[in-house]
Amino acid sequence: MTDIVGVIERLWRYPIKSTGGERLRSAEVDERGLVGDRLYAVRDGQGKFGSGKNTRRFRRMDGLLHLGSRYPQGCGQPELIDPHGRPVADPTAYLRTYLGRDDVELAREGDISHFDQLPLSVLTTATLDWIRAEIPDVPIDERRFRPNVLLRTPPGTPPFVEDEWTGRKARTGDGLCVEFVRSSERCVMTNQAQQDLPHSPLVLRTIARAHENRLDMLARVVNPGTARVGDSVVLE
Repeated sequence: MTDIVGVIERLWRYPIKSTGGERLRSAEVDERGLVGDRLYAVRDGQGKFGSGKNTRRFRRMDGLLHLGSRYPQGCGQPELIDPHGRPVADPTAYLRTYLGRDDVELAREGDISHFDQLPLSVLTTATLDWIRAEIPDVPIDERRFRPNVLLRTPPGTPPFVEDEWTGRKARTGDGLCVEFVRSSERCVMTNQAQQDLPHSPLVLRTIARAHENRLDMLARVVNPGTARVGDSVVLE
């Protein structure tokens, strides 16, 4: 039995981890995820990657979300974009001044993955609209949650419908097949200011109260392919 659970509304890729991403009309997807997604990160002298939190692998570096990143030619070396929307000439030099640290550099992924968890994140408009309704005074869009895919779900779809997909496969686009594994455990990064979105502790608090701090659905890639805005997603 198969079900069309939605249509791809937006595709997001984040060339440099923890910075603002780029919206795409289509994306090649391989076993690692969207090609080029989080392939680069800000790395400090201890080998930790810049993030919104401190963990064994990550170092909190405030301000990264005010920066952007993109692949000007679709692949290759990414551009780092300053808070005014301008590409910087030397990303490492800029980051050292911007962050006030002389031990950071822009680094390509090596043996240690830049992903927090799994390579693909899918969020539905049903869940996003629920969050907007819960905290109407806080500007909310998918950028707070950094999905790769924002899926437009049919009217009447309940929030957190993504939970029902655990363990199932879905197909879309040019032969792309993914398997849904689990939802993401969210952190303070959802609260942080970025570009035109202000800081608000209500974002994480709302998710924690209603859904045990979890949001979206993470997936692994079963068969590589192409995802496109407007493609239907069929659940097997």
